[in-house]
Amino acid sequence: MIKKTISALVLSACLSLSAHADPLSYARYDQVRTTDLYLDLKADFSHKILSGYAELSLNWIDKSARTLVLDTNELNIAKVQVQAANGRWTAVSFMLDKLDVEKGRALRIALPFQPQKVRVYYRTAPSATALQWLTPEQTMSGKRPFMFSQSETINARSWAPVQDTPAVRFTYSARIEAPSGMRVVMSAENDQQATGAGGWKFKMTQPIPSYLLAIAIGEIDVRNVGPRSAVYAEPQRIDAAASEMADTEKMIAAAESLYGPYRWERYDMIVLPPSFPIGGMENPRLTFVTPTMIAGDKSLVDLIAHELAHSWSGNLVTNASWKHFWLNEGFTTYVTTRIVEKLYGEEVAEMNLQVEQEEAMASLAHIAPAKQALVSRDPDTSSATYTDGGLVYPKGAWLLRTLEQRAGRDVFDPFLRGWFDQHAFKSATTDEFVDYLKKNLLDAHPEIMAQSELDEWLYGPGIPATAKHAASPRLAALDALRTTWLKGETPTAELPAKGWIALEWMHFLNDIDGKASAAQMQELDQTFGLGKTGNNEIAYRFFLASVHAGYNVREPLEKFLMSVGRQKFVVPLYTALLKNPNEKEWAKGVYAKARSHYHPVTQTSVDKAFKKQ
Repeated sequence: MIKKTISALVLSACLSLSAHADPLSYARYDQVRTTDLYLDLKADFSHKILSGYAELSLNWIDKSARTLVLDTNELNIAKVQVQAANGRWTAVSFMLDKLDVEKGRALRIALPFQPQKVRVYYRTAPSATALQWLTPEQTMSGKRPFMFSQSETINARSWAPVQDTPAVRFTYSARIEAPSGMRVVMSAENDQQATGAGGWKFKMTQPIPSYLLAIAIGEIDVRNVGPRSAVYAEPQRIDAAASEMADTEKMIAAAESLYGPYRWERYDMIVLPPSFPIGGMENPRLTFVTPTMIAGDKSLVDLIAHELAHSWSGNLVTNASWKHFWLNEGFTTYVTTRIVEKLYGEEVAEMNLQVEQEEAMASLAHIAPAKQALVSRDPDTSSATYTDGGLVYPKGAWLLRTLEQRAGRDVFDPFLRGWFDQHAFKSATTDEFVDYLKKNLLDAHPEIMAQSELDEWLYGPGIPATAKHAASPRLAALDALRTTWLKGETPTAELPAKGWIALEWMHFLNDIDGKASAAQMQELDQTFGLGKTGNNEIAYRFFLASVHAGYNVREPLEKFLMSVGRQKFVVPLYTALLKNPNEKEWAKGVYAKARSHYHPVTQTSVDKAFKKQ
């Protein structure tokens, strides 16, 4: 894309929003917005810091403003400079606000005029919330250390001074120095032939919000899996990763056929060490992925479909603040199912959808009703008013599926594509989506959904009674088997489970959790080797049901907890163990050994679980 076009995109993104207040950012983006960011940093593994400077290009909206406010967290600021009209850089004064535990510290830069560019010289803290620094012993080869970032939601400010809000989008470039023998990759153009001589250089020409800034440094290999896709991973994992991601190009083509051109040029992925705290992070041009999705049979590649779907919902059209998180994740979850259906057929998609919806319904018991809405009616003044971040995935997708079912795909698919096209490279709110929904669908087809029902979906608790539940014939047959097995009428050895796909195992294990006895869990384990399965989604559900049943799985469970740092798995498992009087002390011992292997985000979540006990 040519420079003029990109500049227009950035300006459009800047002007498209009125000043939506983001309570999680100090930035005054009603006064000034970042249009471009340049990072010049050096990675110091011995001290676990990044140091150098960030150069921000600015678009001044309020011509009277003389202060630039940036978000930071634990950044040590050395100096700030501004570029004068003659090109010379001069120092200016700055101050850091008092620390706020949630938001960090505002960096307030006093300016004698409105500069086009500002440089902030700084270094990160070893405890930066976005960065995990792994020792060589925590990597597969054991030879070199590893570092990776996780900036979502507001952790970018812990490794770069930015306007850390999804309301502001900017292009970026970078030069990163790293130790010899290590590769640096970022959420930008990655040159596979680069050697790092003179620093690793990157450029992201499409405007992104700060939470999509991403970096990884380590012993990393690369393998192309398609004409516009590649996978990066530690050398010992690259073959398995490339094999698992072989359908990536088909996924891109499937998504394009539904929602228009892929606008990010390449879709590469990096499989990170096991301590990566989430399943995947949709960093544009380089999705960050957990190794727990590598099952050896492509049974968990819906995770890749989900992160790819973000190339339209989330990355292309972004929630304007985290209050509107469902616009990112609810839409993406819906699009994921459509991609899965196109690639693997209606039967698999229907099973996937049923498991997703059942898990959503089960989660309601653990979520306060006030947090079960897609979005709060409260003013966007505090994250305390935000709704549950997990439920918005399936509930948002369920709303879109309901609209699709009633409108028909011939009507709904162009409608959804229009949302992406008309809001491309912009940030949006729920009100803006509702306005688009009415003008482009409901005004012409009011029978699809009444305002009262729409309000129930958006602002009400639970799942509306009008929602149609997915019903897979294969899972219905499995339910009948499960019932007779729980009663002891069907022997474990007669379960046709060797022919089950991962979704069937996940459904079965979800439904026997809290119902099966220790003896039954032991039979399942001995018959099908579940404690040794290479499918982490199955393993997690097996371990959880075993802990609840009182079946001793300490040996394989300890191995699992020591090697996997994904919050989705470890937090519920520790929580279950702590509630079991026979396992509480053992769990404390395991966590004492495992904690240093986890990302700071995961550590915080598990620490909270332990403090509740």
